[in-house]
Amino acid sequence: MNLILLGAPGAGKGTLASYLIEKMGVPSVSTGNILREAIANGTELGQKAKAFMDAGQLVPDSLVIDLLKNRIAQDDCKKGFILDGFPRTIPQAEALDTIASIDCALSLEVPDEVIEGRMTGRRVCLKCGATYHVVNNPPKTEGVCDVCGDTLVIRKDDKPEVVEQRLATYHAQTEPLVAYYEAQGKLKAIDGTQGIHQTEAFAVAALGL
Repeated sequence: MNLILLGAPGAGKGTLASYLIEKMGVPSVSTGNILREAIANGTELGQKAKAFMDAGQLVPDSLVIDLLKNRIAQDDCKKGFILDGFPRTIPQAEALDTIASIDCALSLEVPDEVIEGRMTGRRVCLKCGATYHVVNNPPKTEGVCDVCGDTLVIRKDDKPEVVEQRLATYHAQTEPLVAYYEAQGKLKAIDGTQGIHQTEAFAVAALGL
């Protein structure tokens, strides 16, 4: 099965993808990882991508599609794949349709106010990487990591004004993909507000695994 996960930043796509990779036995295909790998290996496409990035420009969709086409042609994708971070726009989805047949777009539905609560309440330890939440998973001592005793911080991405900006960008650019895949009869929407295990169960049922 070739699967796309849709949902706002903080909806839980990464956590669900990790579970589904194990459950389905297919790889996660991340355009970010593909780009970094191509640049590190000095491939022709990697050198082209690096030239855009060095100039402070976005890598064109056509180049990302070429990289993606090479990646999904590899043996580990024969049984399917889960796309991570792509497509983000309608033109990207249309380009993707020219190189791959997407079986399902699984949309994780979480209201903005729930996402804002999740992300702005998140605290991380920069020393050991442990993650907490002020409501759902608080540390034993406020502001102090249980694991190593270092001070917990709010990541820049989790600050309220940044979260609001990221959500606005999602609604403007990426949310239209829900209607795009619904029109193709490929959309399955699940409730992402019920906790990790319930979300996994909803996904398994929706995908018929």
